[in-house]
Amino acid sequence: MTYAAGQAEPTDSPILRAAIALAPKIRAAGEEIERVRRIPMSIVEVLRHAGVFGMPMPRGEAGPELDPLTQFRVLEALAMADGSVAWCVMINCDGGYVTAFLDQEVARSMYPDLQVGTAATATPTGQAQLAPGGYRVSGRFPFASGCQHSEWVWLGCVVTADGTPRADGNGVPETRQCLVKLSQCEILDTWYTTGLRGTGSNDLLVKDVFVPAEHTFSFHDKHLIKRAGQLYAFPFMFIAKSSPVALGIARHALDVLIEAATNKTARRYTLGEYPEPAKMMRDDVFIQEAVGRADTMLTSARAHLFEVVGDFWATLVEDKEPAPAQVARFMTLHTYVVGVCVDVVQLVFKAAGGTAVYQKGPLDRCLRDVLTMNQHVVGTLRTYEMAGRLLLGMQPLRWLF
Repeated sequence: MTYAAGQAEPTDSPILRAAIALAPKIRAAGEEIERVRRIPMSIVEVLRHAGVFGMPMPRGEAGPELDPLTQFRVLEALAMADGSVAWCVMINCDGGYVTAFLDQEVARSMYPDLQVGTAATATPTGQAQLAPGGYRVSGRFPFASGCQHSEWVWLGCVVTADGTPRADGNGVPETRQCLVKLSQCEILDTWYTTGLRGTGSNDLLVKDVFVPAEHTFSFHDKHLIKRAGQLYAFPFMFIAKSSPVALGIARHALDVLIEAATNKTARRYTLGEYPEPAKMMRDDVFIQEAVGRADTMLTSARAHLFEVVGDFWATLVEDKEPAPAQVARFMTLHTYVVGVCVDVVQLVFKAAGGTAVYQKGPLDRCLRDVLTMNQHVVGTLRTYEMAGRLLLGMQPLRWLF
């Protein structure tokens, strides 16, 4: 049972209950979040206190190690309050996942505080020059969501030796993910966007920073996972966290329409030679149809997410390897779920009429945020190709990280 969006039972994680309780404070900061294009530190502090940045941290280090479905409910609840806040939390809790790929004593030394944020720019846009004991990292790294309030960032790099990119025998570039302190990066003020404005997803500039080898990992490493526990058994589990953000945004949009339809009078038309009787928005059949259709689409997408990841998680809990079909469905989660949420928000936006277009209104922001989410690399339409190849038993197509 997944429970309704934005709701918690007494037996649920205190982190989920705390996230739900933060909604009024987060919504009150909405205009500031949009204006300053980042999460204000006052909101960051209450998020830290709620424990959301440490959701995936291991129990062995006094972390909660929340299962994926509970993490989804936390992110969905936050997104119902503010899409940018939820997006940042979704990214900035990655420290609990990526430290599973490091020597565990090193990981503990890096994260004595389990609630510090971790930004991420996994696409290998930088260079990691081989050096004694590690790498010298340089480059420009885009889309570092929440970097202003994070302590660490993991940077995707192509490994070079004497200035020449290294590759395997098939010509595939050798890549490395390098964890660097944000204090060693220059934050470039580049995040001027239509949606998710408050995420502060600026570019980072790194100039010849030495990164010890023990602070790096490669997704191509056959012995990548260095921490026990089902949450860390599949190295790309962190990717699934983006879809609940879209679900929360879409649910908020639908809630806005339902409230407006219940409390506002409908525009009057003439029927033949006579005016229609006065009525509420909810009495219009097209509003009823839009609400019913949007809710069906949204609950279906949510059920798909929880079914796919629930099945995947059950396999991991049994210490089994996910089947190709399970991985295929996992790979299309963002593309499908966010795509449905885009359709839901657009339907709600259209049904709401002219008042939806005002920039300070919630529907304008929901539309901008979900459309921006839909452009993320994990939502590329090629994920359907990736899934299809797995389902057909063909050679797999993968991201280059």
